[in-house]
Amino acid sequence: MNTVINFIKKEAVLIISGILAVISCFFVPPSAKYLDYIDFRVLILLLCLMLAVAGIRQTGAFTVICEFLLKKFRSIKAVGLMLLLLSFFMSMLLTNDVTLVTMIPFTLLMFERISCEKKARAEITLLVLETAAANLGSMLTPMGNPQNLYLYSKFNLSMGEFLGIIFPYSALSLVLLVISVFVFLPKLKIEEPKGSEKIQGKFKLILFILLFGVNMLTILRILDEKILLAIVAATVLLVDRKLFLKADYSLLLTFVFFFVFVGNMGAIPALSDTLKNVLLGNEVGVSVLLSQVISNVPAAILLSGLSDNGAALIIGTNLGGLGTLIASMASLITYKFYVGAKGSSPKKYILVFTVFNVCFLAVLLGLYFVLR
Repeated sequence: MNTVINFIKKEAVLIISGILAVISCFFVPPSAKYLDYIDFRVLILLLCLMLAVAGIRQTGAFTVICEFLLKKFRSIKAVGLMLLLLSFFMSMLLTNDVTLVTMIPFTLLMFERISCEKKARAEITLLVLETAAANLGSMLTPMGNPQNLYLYSKFNLSMGEFLGIIFPYSALSLVLLVISVFVFLPKLKIEEPKGSEKIQGKFKLILFILLFGVNMLTILRILDEKILLAIVAATVLLVDRKLFLKADYSLLLTFVFFFVFVGNMGAIPALSDTLKNVLLGNEVGVSVLLSQVISNVPAAILLSGLSDNGAALIIGTNLGGLGTLIASMASLITYKFYVGAKGSSPKKYILVFTVFNVCFLAVLLGLYFVLR
């Protein structure tokens, strides 16, 4: 019973998307047309990115970088700034969830070396800021998070067009995050890390960096996604087939379920016309609000079937990743790591997380209304 409950908690979005897809099938009976609903290019890109990044992470390269920084900087403000910048820029290439899976355990280990009354406040503040940095940094590139990759492909945008849409929000986000580090992190000293991590398998690291480059060629529409899949699959089979277990197949299945649900909704004229009228001209606001409830990835898939305003959906679903703890599913990664740490305070974490995220969201929405 506990296993079932834990699965439901962990895969709530997958379950909800599956239920919605099944319900929609009663209104639009299954047929060969369902295959037309599914964007296989997006699914292939997501899978191949997951495998390439998993290969890079397995070499320990990210941990080596983090440990190097801890040896160079001694104050919590300096280290916090470095970890925040790493989270912000790494997420543009490695996705927000992979970045947090890499950075958060390292941050928690760092705080085990600190013992003072300000430790708890500093720990929660830095974890919240790192999470925001990963979510906000990832919004600048198509490969930064799943909804960007989907919308970038869905609306057939060029890299220049995509950057032009989201760059002002990303630039302001970085300013807000840096200011927050200096204003809200207390003055603390940390111990120098003992021991020395090393990269495990330099050949593998180079190989998977090259695979990541092949992914970029496909994202830029230089290489066909079928060729990408063949290259990545063959490489992983030959080098380390266990990496296939590292991919987030529940996310891929969630995409499939939402593709079916959105496709079926579009096949019901009366329903789709009503929803389109509600959404028309309010894409950013509706995207932000819907993301707070079902998270921004499902919101992007759902709303993209009802609106042709790709720019507004990109802005709305990226800003919508701020706010509640479930607005971006990547935020739950940090929360799960934190509550599992000794001496954690979940209620305090949620409070601090919500305050920071709502404030960031308000400022970025203000920028949207100025630029609109």
